[in-house]
Amino acid sequence: MSEAMHPLAPHHLPGFIVAPGETDVLFTGSVIFIIALLMMLGSLYFWLHSLPERIAHGASQVQFQLVAVLALLALFTHINVFWVAALLLAIVPIPDFWTPLSTMAESLARMAADRRQAPAPAASAPEAIAAGSPLSVNDAPLSQVRVVELTDGKAFEAPSAPPDDQHRVPANEERRP
Repeated sequence: MSEAMHPLAPHHLPGFIVAPGETDVLFTGSVIFIIALLMMLGSLYFWLHSLPERIAHGASQVQFQLVAVLALLALFTHINVFWVAALLLAIVPIPDFWTPLSTMAESLARMAADRRQAPAPAASAPEAIAAGSPLSVNDAPLSQVRVVELTDGKAFEAPSAPPDDQHRVPANEERRP
């Protein structure tokens, strides 16, 4: 083959046109640029896709796991609603209902334990009333305290005795005031 140029070819050729058998530098550079651009866009896509998980990282474990599952569903199914839901769930904090309820339960358990360990009352209710000393809730266990209202409108707390058969009123009789 001859190295001479065809007579109809222009005398000045641009630099990206190469002779047969030589390396095409522009094509090689373009391929490297496109591959690098695709890698950067893929990294940007995955970085943006993990945004809800990174936002929810400091939240509770349940919230973080919900956000992670929604983000994975969005990644594999390409349903963008899952990603938007994950983002909204990550931004809006879920209120912690368990901690106050557990502290209330612990406090009530401590109060009940203190009640069970309380000393027995010094005097029974009729003796305390006869002596004129006031009764308080602390004088009896919580299960045996009842409020009694007197005829003059004053109220006091008296331990109630467990019912026994002697003081029972038959159903057909009425109680006297």
